[in-house]
Amino acid sequence: MTQAESPQRKRGRPRGWDDKTEQNTIKSLDRAMAVFEHLSAASGMTLTRLADETGQSPATVYRILVTLQGRGLVEFDPEEQVWHVGARAFAIGAGFLRRTSLVERARPIMRRLMEQTGETANLGIEKDGAVLFLGQVETRSAIRAFFPPGTLSAMHASGIGKALLAFMDARRLDWVLRAPLEQFTECTLTEPDALRDDLAQARARGYAVDDEEKNTGMRCIAAPVFDMNREVVAGISVSGPVSRIGPDQIAQLSLPVMQAAAELSEAIGGDPTAGEGMRGD
Repeated sequence: MTQAESPQRKRGRPRGWDDKTEQNTIKSLDRAMAVFEHLSAASGMTLTRLADETGQSPATVYRILVTLQGRGLVEFDPEEQVWHVGARAFAIGAGFLRRTSLVERARPIMRRLMEQTGETANLGIEKDGAVLFLGQVETRSAIRAFFPPGTLSAMHASGIGKALLAFMDARRLDWVLRAPLEQFTECTLTEPDALRDDLAQARARGYAVDDEEKNTGMRCIAAPVFDMNREVVAGISVSGPVSRIGPDQIAQLSLPVMQAAAELSEAIGGDPTAGEGMRGD
């Protein structure tokens, strides 16, 4: 084959890219990933069970877990003697979502939501117990909310944060709420029981409301986005001043917000009806 006929090697790929034989795999890393993937499918596992179900020795699995623990990818509960996927794994997964389907697929949905409601549309996820805003489509109105991508906000005083909390599993919710709840305005819910009651109402109706809880004079209506495992992975919302989003407009605006969240759930391969099935839990 002449040089002209030779296929050009793509940048970032070594020679032998298409060779998937054992010589091009790292066996120890492959075993570690098998353990990590198996653990991620469960709510928590003991070392013995994890070793049995992955077909590896307890000593090998323990070394893998300790290594992953050092990177924050897994965590150990000494009281229950079980291992869990760590917060760092969520952050890495969030990086994938930002790069691929979630943000890209949300953009046209958020634009339609802004046009339907006349208010700013937002997209956010949970990161280390806070809301991380990934995207925003601003309203054309002069008075508007502004959450540029990368902004972090307290979950308990955020529409998206409360939508995520309302549909979060109990263990994760307890972890997020164990920290003191900071008061931002006189409307901020700082008592855990009061916040849990508010989250129960959000879960029952399918959407959450930030009623001047972070910024005086601003309201936000948010709904959850679910993945293929029926787990809440993001929230989509509209936000604006109380002069435009009054008490009478909340129920009306909630409909296109919930519709947008369901559309985004379906767009990323999730279950748009997951929230409905969880409201009676």
